[in-house]
Amino acid sequence: MIKVGIAGYRGRMGQMLVHELQSGQWPGLAFGSGSESSDNPNSLFAENDLVIDFTTPDATRAHIEIAVTHKKPIIIGTTGLNDNDMAVLISAATTCPILYSANMSVGVNLLAALVEQVATRLGDTFDIEIMETHHRNKMDSPSGTALMLGRATGRPNAPMDRSGKRNTGTVGYAVQRGGDVVGEHNVSFFGPGERIELGHRAHDRSLFAKGALRAATWMKGRPAGLYSMRDVLDL
Repeated sequence: MIKVGIAGYRGRMGQMLVHELQSGQWPGLAFGSGSESSDNPNSLFAENDLVIDFTTPDATRAHIEIAVTHKKPIIIGTTGLNDNDMAVLISAATTCPILYSANMSVGVNLLAALVEQVATRLGDTFDIEIMETHHRNKMDSPSGTALMLGRATGRPNAPMDRSGKRNTGTVGYAVQRGGDVVGEHNVSFFGPGERIELGHRAHDRSLFAKGALRAATWMKGRPAGLYSMRDVLDL
């Protein structure tokens, strides 16, 4: 039995993870304990076999350091991490197993794999634009998922405040914020005389918790290294 610790367990995602773990649908996984930002996170790693982190970039940085100290696996779904944070992840993954994904859903990761294939086949003859929509309280913009899809295209990002004629060979982003939208992502490939559209809509946030727990099951016995949901899904 894998004891799962949850960082930020009183938050929305934390409570969904606790609910899933206590539902009886995850044999081999059990809720161990949780912590909040005001707690001492060292005990979270000491008491559990694996930690799932859906918190904030600042909290995640601290959790990575503690995971290295305890050499415990950590699954990170925190969005808003910058390039320096990713460099820290890569370095820490030489000591402990780390799985990071801006989106834990099966569907979005399948979408990213499809985007990569389509972008490779089409080359620079098609322009690529990503439109994402989220609830009005989401902090990061573009979303971590949109940027993940952008990386899947293999193209550099167009300037976020662009104007004038579109440059060839870049990926552009458009952002909408409003209401209680869980998450919508659409990737459009604009070519001469035709357009290809790939997309995903999330209707229930529990799918992110389910994806994280699927990853937790997969992480058992993994050596140190940096993993993603695409590894879990063998994509």
